[in-house]
Amino acid sequence: MRYSQYLLNTVKETPADAEVVSHKLMLRTGMIKKVAAGIYSYLPFGLRAIRKVEQIVREEMDRAGAIELHMPMVTPAELWEESGRWQQYGKELLRLKDRKDGGFCLGPTHEEVITDIVRREVKSYRQLPLNLYQIQTKFRDEIRPRFGLMRGREFIMKDAYSFDTDDAGADAAYEKMYQAYRRVFQRCGLKFRAVEADSGAIGGSFSHEFMVLAESGEDAIVSCDSCEYAANVEKAELKAPAGVAPTAAADVSEVATPNQKTIEDVAVFLKLEPSQLVKTLLVETDEEEVVAVLLRGDRELNPIKLANLLGSNCVEMASEETVLKVTGAPVGFAGPVGLKVRILADHEIGTMGNFVVGGNAADLHLAGVNHGRDFNVEQFADLREAEAGDDCPRCNGKLEIWRGIEVGHVFKLGTKYSAAMNAVVLDDQGKERTLIMGCYGIGIGRTVAAAIEQNNDDNGIIWPLPIAPFQVLITLVNPKDEEVCKAGEQIYTDLQQAGVEVLLDDRDERPGSKFKDADLIGLPLRITVGARGLKEGSVELQWRKDGERRMLPLESAVEDMLKLVREGMQD
Repeated sequence: MRYSQYLLNTVKETPADAEVVSHKLMLRTGMIKKVAAGIYSYLPFGLRAIRKVEQIVREEMDRAGAIELHMPMVTPAELWEESGRWQQYGKELLRLKDRKDGGFCLGPTHEEVITDIVRREVKSYRQLPLNLYQIQTKFRDEIRPRFGLMRGREFIMKDAYSFDTDDAGADAAYEKMYQAYRRVFQRCGLKFRAVEADSGAIGGSFSHEFMVLAESGEDAIVSCDSCEYAANVEKAELKAPAGVAPTAAADVSEVATPNQKTIEDVAVFLKLEPSQLVKTLLVETDEEEVVAVLLRGDRELNPIKLANLLGSNCVEMASEETVLKVTGAPVGFAGPVGLKVRILADHEIGTMGNFVVGGNAADLHLAGVNHGRDFNVEQFADLREAEAGDDCPRCNGKLEIWRGIEVGHVFKLGTKYSAAMNAVVLDDQGKERTLIMGCYGIGIGRTVAAAIEQNNDDNGIIWPLPIAPFQVLITLVNPKDEEVCKAGEQIYTDLQQAGVEVLLDDRDERPGSKFKDADLIGLPLRITVGARGLKEGSVELQWRKDGERRMLPLESAVEDMLKLVREGMQD
């Protein structure tokens, strides 16, 4: 492709509404164009990267035995009513009416539609196992769309759905997709982790998220420094510490703590470490039950772990009014002694003794407190967020904290949708069996954006070669120079004929401007053809990722470039 004939307009200024690196660079390189909040057109340069990711995904889905189809973006309300999600999904589900006043929505995901297809088309166990996938536009009416393709309202997604008659088959399907996803992101040239995750609104018994590692990532993840264990922080398991609580040293004593409301304030005031205090958090469930949760003073509550333990959809911190009603004290002085609500505690509390807690009165704390003697815990559980240095739950290693961008998610759904929608088949005994489902999604545009978040510098994008819009950029220093133009055109033609994707910068622009654009758009390999090099029978090669430069003999330049491209695609 000739730059002079291509729709690729770069801009020097950083767009005012762009917050993260990928959004800034995708706008500056002319990859996307905003149409409305969270809705973008994919311009030619951006679409090429999208198609690269789609192709890798298709190849790995096909390799794993999945079959492609295409489902409508507009889906009827009755399917969502069958599954129960029409009422549950919330305002992210964009609902609409047709001219006959029929209810529809723009599909944010397609579990209902695929389940309806399979229950109509698949009648016998002999037609299973089955895995169907599509690459399609989705729509989720995000309340605050931001970060470009990272959190848009309309987006391109690959979603696949597996169907089996038993758990063993469903587990095998899940493992196939898990391995296929690993290959997808490896082939995209990305550094990533597959982490255990909470299933969230989709539902299901277990799931993994695939996270591209990047400092700008929205999600915190943990991984072991010795084994392959990795998990989202909200899902990360923690070992119960060994040991038992020390024997009570003395009776409980009251300690005046005027205006000392936070753990940090109280610790400084009493000349203690925060880890010697126990904080009492009052939370409310979605059934309006108030529960007390005890954590070591320097720890943070994991609300998802707590919600899962309580069987609630969500938990929230109790209001100031509720805290006052339950404890008789303002926020900052709650403690477990004398409380008339359920008390849950993190495992660490079970090994602590003679600690400090709130006194359930303004400006008061209690010292020398012990569980079992001064109050009773209904249940000890893993309730805190993981931190760097925690013990790995799988081995003797330590956990490390990373930032990640979710680009893929695999779920074992079980019978959540098939039971609700009566998707059954006849087994070998002629009996009905409810289908067991899996769900597997990859954000195509998000993967491209995440690749940019992971691969950039102050000058622009640094594309991984497998998903770069073009593999090679040929820059003609002075296209009006006949020798420069002739040599560049020959390399361009020969590389194209060899199957290499080439962008030829034949614009009549100053060399400095071309070089800045070359760094900004970030194509992996750049050949610079100039009069000075040609006098010595050579052209300059530069790798974008590290800036390494070397001269290539003109007569072997095409062969050398072919070798580099092939090696880069295999890395």
